[in-house]
Amino acid sequence: MEHLLTLDALISLVTLATLEIVLGIDNVIFVSIILGRIPEAKRLHARRLWMVLGILMRSGLLIGLGWLVKNGESELFRVSGYGFNLHNMIMFFGGLFLLYKSVKEIHHKLEGEGAEAKPASASKGFAALVLQIVLVDAVFSFDSIVTAIGLADHIEVMIIAVVMAMIVMFFFADAISAFIEKHPALKMLALSFLVMVGFMLFFEGLHPIHHSEIPKGYAYVAMAFSFGVELLNMRASKHVVKLNK
Repeated sequence: MEHLLTLDALISLVTLATLEIVLGIDNVIFVSIILGRIPEAKRLHARRLWMVLGILMRSGLLIGLGWLVKNGESELFRVSGYGFNLHNMIMFFGGLFLLYKSVKEIHHKLEGEGAEAKPASASKGFAALVLQIVLVDAVFSFDSIVTAIGLADHIEVMIIAVVMAMIVMFFFADAISAFIEKHPALKMLALSFLVMVGFMLFFEGLHPIHHSEIPKGYAYVAMAFSFGVELLNMRASKHVVKLNK
């Protein structure tokens, strides 16, 4: 357990939990749409089920993928003399997925959202709607699971970050959503972080070719610096607005 108290583990925990919260807002919005179909008397119960089942599902995915990453060392095939294993494949395709998802989201934010895809209609039964919430959460949380594997070295850190993010989103989803709507640059910054994490995973997937790695500390420093600059920009913008008044 000592490895959980190291500075690197604490930094990765805070970074990952923050990213999970910011990137999970879209997920919360879709879940809120479905919750609106549930009678108000049962809505709180449904939200609690969403949080508990979401934590269990994400933890299960993290444990499963984490085990595959750590134990998939047996060579699967060779390409031009380079041997690739399951670990390489998960990193490679996970990186490509994050690159595709983040670039697509950035394009939508800059070029216009277009028609939003709405969750498929479900029967009006409480169990059916809760099941739909879990399925929507599973689809929209996959990128956060891959991000966790890319940013943290220990499965315990990943699970703690996911639990923290789910609890914060449960209690403060509306406030966080309003804050990000007011400061959309934060969402764009989080998406740019995903591009960086996606490239790191993609690069790690090609390890049999280049036999090198990108230290995660570089990513933490870049994220912290970028986030600090954005906070200064927000403070400066608020100051300019006050002066103009």
